[in-house]
Parts: sequence; structure tokens; C-alpha cells
Amino acid sequence: MMRFGCGAHVMGHSHGRTKHDNDSPGNQRATEGLEWIPPAEDVDPVCGKTVRTKGAKPSVHDGHVFYFCSRDCRERFEAAPEQYLVPGATASPLQPENKDA
Repeated sequence: MMRFGCGAHVMGHSHGRTKHDNDSPGNQRATEGLEWIPPAEDVDPVCGKTVRTKGAKPSVHDGHVFYFCSRDCRERFEAAPEQYLVPGATASPLQPENKDA
């Protein structure tokens, strides 16, 4: 199975760069003060275990971040996410929160 990228951008890491090449000054102002904060815990959709997100293995699917207890669970999910997604179930949305609010 192939993964695209390392996921560093999703997790807020920048590979040592301070900004992307295509960032414009207007775009920087629009996102100033925003930071995506993961929940403290989430449920692994593959095995159902409660997982601390700080040490979990994340994956992004359909604009949501899912957390896994192990690499095996994450790989199973990435191979066939529709098997593990329950209609109406909630996942951590990939949307920043305003720290100033």
C-alpha cells in the first residue's frame, strides 16, 4: 500500500520551513491565530480501543483525522476505510480552532 507524503503538514509540522512557497500576505493574515487542536482521546475505528491522540497513529480520510492504536490498525483502515466508517459516526474534523476566541 502506498501513502502520499509523511502527514507532517496535517499534524502541524513544517519540515523546517516557516511558510509555504505559495503563501500570500493576505492568506497569512486569514489564518493568523488559528491552530488545529486534536482531542485528548479518540476511538480507533478499526479495533474500537480508546486512544490517546498524543501518541496515536493518525490518518486523514475525507477531511477528517482518525487516530489508531497501532500501525496495523491504521493500514487496515487506509486499505478499506468504508468497512470501518459507520454512517453518522463522528471523527475529528480537520478544521482549525481560533485560539483568540
